[in-house]
Amino acid sequence: MNGRGLFFPLLAGWSALAGVVFVALFFVPAPYGRFAARAGGASLPSRWGWLLMEAPAALVPCYFYLIGPQRGTLVASLLLALWLAHYAQRAFVFPFLLRDGERRMPLAIVAMAVVFNLVNGTFQGKWLFQLAPRYPASWLADPRYVAGVLLFALGWAINRWADAQLRALRSPGAAGESRYSVPHGGLFERISCPNYLGEIVLWIGWATLTWSAVGAAFALWTIANLAPRAWATHRWYRERFADYPAERRALVPGVW
Repeated sequence: MNGRGLFFPLLAGWSALAGVVFVALFFVPAPYGRFAARAGGASLPSRWGWLLMEAPAALVPCYFYLIGPQRGTLVASLLLALWLAHYAQRAFVFPFLLRDGERRMPLAIVAMAVVFNLVNGTFQGKWLFQLAPRYPASWLADPRYVAGVLLFALGWAINRWADAQLRALRSPGAAGESRYSVPHGGLFERISCPNYLGEIVLWIGWATLTWSAVGAAFALWTIANLAPRAWATHRWYRERFADYPAERRALVPGVW
């Protein structure tokens, strides 16, 4: 992808693949976390699995920023900072916060996630820091950027809060230390997976603040991956816990 010639056809194909994954994941949930028992074959501790599979997402856009013509420009630097606000934490902090980091993660899942993050990171970094027209400083006052940053921040906050609540269920001495428990409080009273909702809102914000096809493609992929998983998780809770709150939805309060 040295120029723009093949960039958008490749991005279109990549986006179409998200539709295939979206349908497939409703039938076969990705075998990690509570669904890990479905998997076989080689595995590694989940702490190291998370680190290995998320590190490319943090590092690849940094590479394109450092070698690109927009290195050091204001808007490009802020875009990279926003990207790393999520992925530096996800790759290099989150794995070491896991209470059950020695649980096993299938190596196949790690490998697929590495491929996804390499491809997605290349699309994001290549376009935003090399091929796209330079964002002027006035972009920071554009309503699309402002709205996108607000969505990004909202999604980031929801995602971090929900992750912390889920970790607390498995903290030493808590009832959920050796088994899954039903989370309560905040958005957990309305939906089963506010962590996934937060991440979807975050990347919709990214698509808005960059106002780019690559941002839209990533938002599409996020929905394709997380909406089916939210549904599978919601169904798992309802099957496992007889008293699971009937009013909760899977992903969108009061809707689905």
